[in-house]
Amino acid sequence: MEDIIGRYNPWWFGERDHDIDKWSRMKVKWIPKWIDEISLKPFSLNIVVGPRQVGKTTGIKLLISKLLKTVDSYRVFYFNCDFTPDMNSLRKIIEYYFSIREARGLRRESCYIFLDEIGNVPGWWRVIKGFIDLGLFDRDVLTLTGSSTLRLKGEIELFPGRRGFGRDIVALPLSFKDYAEVFGVKIDLTGRLSDDLVRASIYKSELSKLFNSYISTGGFPLAVNNDPRAEEYYIFSLQGEILRLNKRIELVKGIISSLMEKCPSPVSYSTIGREIGVSYKTVQEYIDALRSLYVLEVALFREGRRVIWRKERKFFFIDPFIANTLSHWTGEKYLESAIYEWIIQSHLYRRFGEVYYYRGKFEIDCIANELKIEVKAGKPHRKYPRNVLIVDEESMPIFLYALGT
Repeated sequence: MEDIIGRYNPWWFGERDHDIDKWSRMKVKWIPKWIDEISLKPFSLNIVVGPRQVGKTTGIKLLISKLLKTVDSYRVFYFNCDFTPDMNSLRKIIEYYFSIREARGLRRESCYIFLDEIGNVPGWWRVIKGFIDLGLFDRDVLTLTGSSTLRLKGEIELFPGRRGFGRDIVALPLSFKDYAEVFGVKIDLTGRLSDDLVRASIYKSELSKLFNSYISTGGFPLAVNNDPRAEEYYIFSLQGEILRLNKRIELVKGIISSLMEKCPSPVSYSTIGREIGVSYKTVQEYIDALRSLYVLEVALFREGRRVIWRKERKFFFIDPFIANTLSHWTGEKYLESAIYEWIIQSHLYRRFGEVYYYRGKFEIDCIANELKIEVKAGKPHRKYPRNVLIVDEESMPIFLYALGT
């Protein structure tokens, strides 16, 4: 145990961290904005969730590097729970760190404890809850990261009154605005969409060029850096998560393939189920799992202010890299119009937390807050109500930047 804990905390020995070294060597790199949302005020229980391969570990290590500039190295503890088989092992790891800080005379100091991918430890929350109830973290900042199980099993909600100043943080791939900023296009936005569309249009040429790349790479670090292993790593990680959730990989593949074929049209759970030979309840269960893994999201039918739950749903992938990777994985190509709509839907979902659609006398692809948007791969050939914003291939980069997510 001493050896592996020492390897995870090289700063105790004045050594450089392996993940920070890898990040430093990347041609295109950035400090994710979500690390600034982590509360560092004792007592805090922060929970960071997000898809695999999005850079959660690197983000945590960058935050640790910042902390180490002002605090004793032994006040910072990191451990990756991918290698922790059970609750008892997790308990021993935490107790071992407590013994180290006691030996260093740091018992009364605030310490920063990072437990990465803690959702992989069955019953992890019992251990953390127990230590909190005993008051052993009262002076500390505790940050946990995870993905699927934390969301799907509702484990985040098991700490009522035990979070202190802690926050829930979602680590997502770069939005298009953040992607453009990484490549040097930084525009002062006002927060008023009409004004910001004008401001962003000044950089139309630069944004269009960057958007052509974003459609392929999305906002995942390895893909942005054109790492040839990016898709392979993502699929391996996804398959691992699927198996941890006791789901069948071939069934996930069938559902995603069906969605790829039918998108961007609305579709029902029953239609997918009939096509792949399972019940609609099974499809719904698997879709919920994919949502918990930050693979895709759902747009419901809305008429006026009323959401019609029984109507077919639109499904969209949260990042173009995910869409492209899963298309290659399943061997199912998607329509060009689908990728544009998915990108708009995902950005609206980031901004407003929900997105809908409408089909009646006319069609509205995306509805979010007061925005009504029709997405076109080419130029529109029909007229729409005045309050519907038409976003085509040419204006899409400008709109996405101006949206400000």
